[in-house]
Amino acid sequence: MMTLRRSLERGRAEHGWLSSFHSFSFADYLDPEHMNFGNLRVINEDVIAAGTGFGMHSHQHMEIVTYLLSGELTHNDSMGSGGVGGGGVIRPGDVQRMSAGHGVRHSEFNHGAMPTHLLQIWIQPSQLDIDPSYEQKHFAPQAKRGRLCLVASGRGEPEALTMHADASIYAGLFDQDESASMVLAPERLTYVHVVRGRLLINGQTLDAGDALQLSSQGHLDVSHSAQDPEAEVLMFDLAR
Repeated sequence: MMTLRRSLERGRAEHGWLSSFHSFSFADYLDPEHMNFGNLRVINEDVIAAGTGFGMHSHQHMEIVTYLLSGELTHNDSMGSGGVGGGGVIRPGDVQRMSAGHGVRHSEFNHGAMPTHLLQIWIQPSQLDIDPSYEQKHFAPQAKRGRLCLVASGRGEPEALTMHADASIYAGLFDQDESASMVLAPERLTYVHVVRGRLLINGQTLDAGDALQLSSQGHLDVSHSAQDPEAEVLMFDLAR
């Protein structure tokens, strides 16, 4: 089964300092048809104005991944992670993972001069009441060029961020006539989110913000046309 959801079908929130699109029900956006997909619970596309951000707030029992597109974001938390001097500033190419575990407080602030554009992703964990933890890695453009690069995983691969969830996240950059394919386990779920540009995915044309939900599929085919601008995509391998 394959289900296409267009960008403009997402929930929308405008707070002045924060503009968001919600792929799944979140805060004041409630859509019973879009509560989650497998153990993927949240994809929020956020634009945070310069000099603003999220103050200290709490999370529990969630794997939270931040994928930065432009600008910068400073993370601080109750574990002592982050801060400008503590490696907590994330910039384009950086991916951040925070396991909320049995409870953590954190803040996210844009101290830069330009808006910050990011995706915040929540995945339901496979274990509850673990100790909270924090990690971030940089993935250079060449690592994602013309391929699906593993950036976060619950399987313990050393090259990726470690999630405490039965899920994996891949990122790809495509230009000219680049393409990539992947064999899918039919008992798993696959969610594809186009971050920017335009891609042909399993025969469907997706633009920025569009998503494709796949179940009981044996393959994923991603291709880019040279006439289109450079594209970026995230692919999620998920538990049902």
